[in-house]
Amino acid sequence: MNLSKFSSAVFKYRSYIPIPFLLVMLFYNNPNIWSLIIGTVIMLAGESMRLWGVSWAGSETRTTGTVGGTFLVISGPFAYVRNPLYVGNILIYTGLGIMSFAAFPYLQIIALAAFIVEYYLIVIEEEKYLAKTFGAAYEEYLQNVNRFFPKFKKFVKKDVQQPPFNLEAGKRSERRTFQAIFFVWLTIILLYVFRIMS
Repeated sequence: MNLSKFSSAVFKYRSYIPIPFLLVMLFYNNPNIWSLIIGTVIMLAGESMRLWGVSWAGSETRTTGTVGGTFLVISGPFAYVRNPLYVGNILIYTGLGIMSFAAFPYLQIIALAAFIVEYYLIVIEEEKYLAKTFGAAYEEYLQNVNRFFPKFKKFVKKDVQQPPFNLEAGKRSERRTFQAIFFVWLTIILLYVFRIMS
């Protein structure tokens, strides 16, 4: 399997990749009050970034078939970092990992490295599509906005058509993510409560 096919497979099945880490995290959980607080804050920061991004990019971010997109979105968080949804995901997973305090810090470091590799492979495919579809506009965006590390300076290019910001549509699109995060968050909290009460 060449790199392109492997990247496409990673993109297609990206929703399932966190499952082994979540299972290990829950099985070996060892939370404390500080890990719960710090992890929750990081998790909420990640989901806030995701919601902000999805409210600009729309439901196309949910596709699991092939890479695609109608707009070159450079508004909202995309004006600071090219992949805010993936950065948000990494923050969510990191936050939940810190909350659980499972095999800390080894599980968190391994998971972080795995997700960075995963998103790098996905982004390679997405960047090929964007370069082919949006040409010079994307090349300029590429040169001014980082892939994963946000810049403080906002990228502005007024002649690139943008979708409207739609927070309600973003909330609808994020419903499954909200549910999944809340389930894992609540499970960790309950495990902590049961531990201190037993």
